[in-house]
Amino acid sequence: TCHAFQRAKQLRISVESLYPRPGWVELDPEVLWSQFIGVIKEAVQAAGLHMRQIAGVGISTQRGTFITWHKRTGKPFHNFISWQDLRSAELVNSWNNSLLLKVIHVIFTVLHFLTGNDRFLAPSFLTFSTHQASMKLSWVFKNIHEVKAARKNNCCFGTVDTWLLYRLTKGSVYATDYSNASSTGIFEPFTKCWNPTLCNLLSIPVSIYPPVRDTSFNFGSTDSEIFGVPIPIMAVVADQQSAMFGECCFHPGDVKLTMGTGGFWNVNTGEHLFAARGSLYPLIGWKIGEEVVYLTEGSISDVGTAIKWALDIELFTDVDETAEMAQSIADSQGVCFIPGLQVSGDDPYLCASFMGLKPSTNRNHLVRAILESIAFRNKLLYDIIVRKVHIPLRTIRADGGVSNNSFVMQMTSDLINKKIEKPANTEMSSLGAAFLAGLASGFWTDKKQLKKLRQVEAVFEPQKDSEEYRPAMDAWLQAMKHSPHR
Repeated sequence: TCHAFQRAKQLRISVESLYPRPGWVELDPEVLWSQFIGVIKEAVQAAGLHMRQIAGVGISTQRGTFITWHKRTGKPFHNFISWQDLRSAELVNSWNNSLLLKVIHVIFTVLHFLTGNDRFLAPSFLTFSTHQASMKLSWVFKNIHEVKAARKNNCCFGTVDTWLLYRLTKGSVYATDYSNASSTGIFEPFTKCWNPTLCNLLSIPVSIYPPVRDTSFNFGSTDSEIFGVPIPIMAVVADQQSAMFGECCFHPGDVKLTMGTGGFWNVNTGEHLFAARGSLYPLIGWKIGEEVVYLTEGSISDVGTAIKWALDIELFTDVDETAEMAQSIADSQGVCFIPGLQVSGDDPYLCASFMGLKPSTNRNHLVRAILESIAFRNKLLYDIIVRKVHIPLRTIRADGGVSNNSFVMQMTSDLINKKIEKPANTEMSSLGAAFLAGLASGFWTDKKQLKKLRQVEAVFEPQKDSEEYRPAMDAWLQAMKHSPHR
């Protein structure tokens, strides 16, 4: 219900990361599980409801975080390895610079050119990233003895959604959906199956992967001991794809911009795959029955992360102050913020820094520099999308916590010279999961009903010519070229 959703929105799970070694980022699976159950119970109670009134549950989770566990005992072999984890960085760099990967690119580029068949597109742009599970999973099989010992018949792999499904059903359901599977880097989006060739190259047994189901689908019910009654699990979806669905970006050319911890641009490409080496990658948005919707995604790091860091070091006391601080000065006085607090898929060794500091630099300049860096990177990624995705772009809809920052939103609108809509509710991942669960349970019958539920709070339209930002953006680009590395 609406009340339960609104309360749950305020009780989002926030599991503290563990850092056992430099560059390693993990999550305790038992802490995640207990917080997950606690949030659901508290949200239902706060809404004045009983568990027996819940018609269905939709689960939206982050994508690149994964775990492996023993099939028979259910015991994890290790903590969740986060999408931010860097333990596979050397392996990623080695593969991306390898002769073998270059040969793969050439072969599949030629096949795609000769046949025009989209099944050859994804391999032609295959690039590994520290964000994806693929290389970290390869690392796990090379370095964790218990996983190597169980690899034949007793090892299960799962992203967060699969683990939660397994626990909610006390081991009776082992599955994932197409949106989560396509985000691992091991699932072939066109053929819609786990890639056996890639698994062989990375020495990962195909047998460890879960069956893949539709996104809006009856996955089974929670065990009655957990909530007192069995509750149907009617949708499982990856967070960015869920936000896309929550924004009602149902048509080819619809664009969603999520600005949370990181920034994600997603374009609905309908039945077609689009990619660009090193910047855009194809995903399955959702699969509902016979309908399969593809997305093209590009990402940037250090969006919400940079703002939270600035709050932690007391550049300001409330994030709501930041837009006003940035607007209180004419420019950043030449100060540039270089992102690097969060893992970057393009350059995992980049260090965060400020460049151009002067005796006259104050907090307002530093805050403006951080916010400008978000808008500049939005502009760069949008330009790549325009060049590479050969579909007319339609509406652009923003969500995530940073979409509440009017300075970032207006500057992004000015730079790309496009209107950007911001919904009344910016927690689109939760809403998308609810929409998908509602469709599967029959609460809603079609997407037209969902569109009527959309509420737009603000529309940002271009107010300045993008050329007015040219000197500041050129200075930032130069600073990026000379940025320090770990």
